[in-house]
Amino acid sequence: MKYTVGVADMKVGRFGDILVTHALGSCLGLAVYDPVAKVGGLLHAMLPLSKINKEKAEANPFMFVDTGVPELFQEVYSLGGQKMRLEVKAAGCGEPLGNNQMFKIGERNLTILKKLLWKNNVLLNSKDVGGAASRTVYFYLDTGRLVIRSNGAERDL
Repeated sequence: MKYTVGVADMKVGRFGDILVTHALGSCLGLAVYDPVAKVGGLLHAMLPLSKINKEKAEANPFMFVDTGVPELFQEVYSLGGQKMRLEVKAAGCGEPLGNNQMFKIGERNLTILKKLLWKNNVLLNSKDVGGAASRTVYFYLDTGRLVIRSNGAERDL
């Protein structure tokens, strides 16, 4: 099945599923995959820290990096994924309005992700982050292949 991951959303799946998220600008797109269990998930988080709005974070933890990332990992574990086997890939975290963007949301999203992964002893296997271009991510759960489409080009991550 093909599942679309919206903004401030997360989906998990199994072998044969395809997870897709569109229009990653400053948002974080995080893919987690267990190649043995053939399960994974994709998160599309908007903002770095939930402390700016605890009520929204409780209603939708996927809106924020600091609450969405742990939820993503827990969901993948619930499908049989194991921490020591996980492949973790990040996309987005750009500055679609250019380097003069006042709030640097993309940069802050990436910083919070790196801190979370480091604190939990998880490695980031690869990333396609930064810049001004929007990205669409296709995540194939039969192989763990992650394809980035941006500016008419396509590349594997």
